[in-house]
Amino acid sequence: MASPFNAASEIWAPRYRQATMGAFLTDAPEGRRAIDAAYADVREAFRYFLSSVAPDTPIVLAGHSQGALHLKRLIAEEVKGSPLAGRLVAAYVIGWPVSTLHDLPVMGIPACAATDQTGCVISWSSFAEPAEPAQVLRAYGETPALDGTAPGNSPMLCSNPLTGLIGGSAPASANLGTLVPEDSMDKGALQPNLVPARCDKNGILLIGPPPEMGSYVLPGNNYHVYDLPLFWANTKADVIRRVEAWTPAA
Repeated sequence: MASPFNAASEIWAPRYRQATMGAFLTDAPEGRRAIDAAYADVREAFRYFLSSVAPDTPIVLAGHSQGALHLKRLIAEEVKGSPLAGRLVAAYVIGWPVSTLHDLPVMGIPACAATDQTGCVISWSSFAEPAEPAQVLRAYGETPALDGTAPGNSPMLCSNPLTGLIGGSAPASANLGTLVPEDSMDKGALQPNLVPARCDKNGILLIGPPPEMGSYVLPGNNYHVYDLPLFWANTKADVIRRVEAWTPAA
């Protein structure tokens, strides 16, 4: 998951006490405490990271799944309104819904609407067709966003990783390389022109007929485990392009 960002001079990844699936399936207070404990670990790791790099270093933030959930909160609490915001090249909040109305304003940064835009957010969740995202959409609509409001049917951010823009569609020929992993996830092979991408009206990223990626496809043709490998080369190119476009605040 971190390898599309390997052009960076350093990659930092926190070791933290991840909340188990049960924490997200219960209304009991223990579930919230488990999620908060996980976030606290991420926050402390982030603060240590900041103390260990030069204060003018541009940074890219990336999280997937539960990591993306914590990243949303981290941006809202640790980046928004601080000098650090000027150092943020982009935030890749992948595999966890981002509400354009109830998350982005609290995070204090916009969605990336141009390929060379910096200080912005990119987010998608991948499903093959025919997609059955009802469970994901229901959880998104009923779970309080960063502003404390359940998003309901409000828009979910869908960035198209093949174009670097919000929404729209792109053919498989625009895919620079899908990293098709072995089931061990230890290694894989890059295959260009394998997977298209289009954002549907619900904010879900559709990737066409199911590609053969391995045995970790979730029910409903949910390619959550492969959100980044599906668009490996485009994501790497996107990061490099935005880093090159970044300029320090005056």
